[in-house]
Amino acid sequence: MWGRNAFTCTRISSKFLSRQQLVLSSAQNLYSPAALGVNGFEFARSKIKQQFQTLEPKFKDKMKEFADPAVTSSTIFTEDLKHMVHLAEESDLALLRQMMIKFSSQNKDLRFGTFIFGPVVMRMYYFLNQPLEALEVFKDPKLDGFFDQLVTFQILMDLLLKNGHFDEVLEVFEHVRGQQLQGAKFPKNTVVLAFAACYKKNTPEAHKYAKQLWSDLNTVGHYPMRRAATFAAALAINQNEPGVALEILTTVKRQTYVTVRNLKICALADLGRPDDALPILRNVLEFRDSPMEGQAHTFYKETIEKMDSSIQKVNNPELTTEYENVMKKLVSLKLIINDSLDAQLCSDIDAVQLNQKRDRQDAPFNRNFRKGGGNRLPYRPGVHDMM
Repeated sequence: MWGRNAFTCTRISSKFLSRQQLVLSSAQNLYSPAALGVNGFEFARSKIKQQFQTLEPKFKDKMKEFADPAVTSSTIFTEDLKHMVHLAEESDLALLRQMMIKFSSQNKDLRFGTFIFGPVVMRMYYFLNQPLEALEVFKDPKLDGFFDQLVTFQILMDLLLKNGHFDEVLEVFEHVRGQQLQGAKFPKNTVVLAFAACYKKNTPEAHKYAKQLWSDLNTVGHYPMRRAATFAAALAINQNEPGVALEILTTVKRQTYVTVRNLKICALADLGRPDDALPILRNVLEFRDSPMEGQAHTFYKETIEKMDSSIQKVNNPELTTEYENVMKKLVSLKLIINDSLDAQLCSDIDAVQLNQKRDRQDAPFNRNFRKGGGNRLPYRPGVHDMM
């Protein structure tokens, strides 16, 4: 579990550095269960449970016999495994693993269906909250290729993140990079989860990994999602590199987004440049009713506290007066809120955008993945130049 571990924006060699603490949130998922298809799995599970009723124990006993490696005359059919995945409890995981191994090792001539089990099995592990067991079967060489689907990687990484296994999230991500399914070395949803793990680790090593990953993304012309950028920028701020954070944030298309605005102010305050952060505060007063923003143009209390400290250390009467005038207006409009920046950074992602169409729960992943292609985006210099 992540726990309530406080961390301080580490010191830079400047008298302007603010020293307010930020607080990491407790363990949580990043993508919502609905976005990962877990809600749909739960619905299908309840239906199958209802269909089997009193027959469930007998079915499981029969599967124990069929899954026995010593019994070569028995066969695990697609329907057997589908039912078991939806009926399984924590006590059935060893049996289910035996069934998956035998199903995968059977003569492929017996398997005419196109049902792909990886995502559905991983949703089962997510539903039962068994991250380490999920990782173990994922790495089992006897199940090689069984879990090679982008959404399967995403579900597993989110489950590991939810339970605080950050190193394991990055381990899976490195596997994703090596596989390059659909021709994608950096699938965007797994990239977000990798940066989330680095952010939650909040160590020099995690920051080094994140900077290298960002540079690798730039090299191949990959534009990460906004959430990936804000995780990387927040980590940079808390690892004493606000300049890196600013470089990362400049890549975000919508600069007015709440997390981007707050992180830019934090970075500028840490750099001793509150005069450059002041226009960000002032612009909100001018465009607070803009329909382009889907939420209030708010600032977090911890962001303002960092600005307060930086303004005081600059000791510029004219700047102080201007800042106080802006702050009075922000307060009167109730644009300063007590919510934590971390909570917004880690809020649920409800929509999953994939290159392929979303799978349907009644016939999940019955399509072949198409390899991606097209021209790469041009090289874009950035954080790697500051490493």
